Amino acid sequence: MEDVTLFEVGPRDGLQSRGLPVPTERKIALIDALGRTGLQKIEATSFVSPRWVPQMADAAEVMAGVRRLPGVRLAALAPNLRGLEAAIAAGCDEVAVFASASEGFSRANLNCSIEESFERFAPLMARAAEAGMPVRGYLSSVIACPYDGPTDPGEVARWSARLLAAGCYEVALGDTIGAGRAETLAALLDRLLPHVPAARLAGHFHDTAGRACEMVDLALARGLRSFDASVGGLGGCPYAPGAPGNADTRQVLEVISAAGFRHGVDLAALAEAEAIAGALPA
Repeated sequence: MEDVTLFEVGPRDGLQSRGLPVPTERKIALIDALGRTGLQKIEATSFVSPRWVPQMADAAEVMAGVRRLPGVRLAALAPNLRGLEAAIAAGCDEVAVFASASEGFSRANLNCSIEESFERFAPLMARAAEAGMPVRGYLSSVIACPYDGPTDPGEVARWSARLLAAGCYEVALGDTIGAGRAETLAALLDRLLPHVPAARLAGHFHDTAGRACEMVDLALARGLRSFDASVGGLGGCPYAPGAPGNADTRQVLEVISAAGFRHGVDLAALAEAEAIAGALPA
C-alpha cells in the first residue's frame, strides 16, 4: 500500500485568520495533540511581522513551548530573511515561502509583483541552503484569483517550476478561493505535470464550495501524494474575500483511505485535537 503525506496546517494557516487572538498555551496544546496523532508534518506558526499578522506574534514562544516528538517535523512560514533567521533560532525543522500565480493576488497579499516576490525571497533561499534548512513553496490562486479571475494554467506551470528551481523541495498548489472543480483541476494538471513531476507537488484545497475532497481524490489519481489540511477545517485566507475553510483533516484522511492509500494517522487521537480546535475563540 502506497503512503500519502498529510501536511497539517491548522496551527498556522488555520489560526492566522481568526478574529480573536488565540492564547499561546492553547496553540501549544493543539500542536501537541496533533503531534500525538501520527501526523509527520505540522505547520506550527509563522515568523511574519505582527503588524500584518498579529495572531502569529507569539511564534517564538509557541516553538519554545511545544513538545518535540520523534518523527514529527514542525514547519513555519518565513516570508523573508529575518523570518528565516528567527525560524532557525526557534528550532524549526523546515520553512515555507509563498508566491502567487496571479498578479492581483500577489499585489494584495505581498504588495509586490510576482517577479518582485521571487527577488525578495532569493536571499532567504540562499541562507536556507547554507543552513541546510528545507524550504517548501506555496503557490496561491492556481485555479482562480479573487481579483484577476481564472488563472492561466501556463502561469501555474511557470511559477511552480521557478519555485523548484529556486530551491523549494515541493510546491503546494493553493486553490485559494475554493473555485476548483474536477474539470479545472484536471486541465491544470494536464498542463502542469509534463513540466513538474507529481512527486514535487502537493494539493492545498479550500472547501468553500464543498469540493475539496473531490479535488483530493482527483489529484491522488493523477499522482500527487502530498496534501495540506487543517484540523476541523480551521481557517482560510485573510487576503481572499469569500474563501473560508481549509480542507478538513479528517475528511481528507478518509478520502486517502478510501482511495487505497496509507496515511498513518490515528483518527481516535485526532478527535482530541479536533476538540481543542473546536473550543478555540473565533
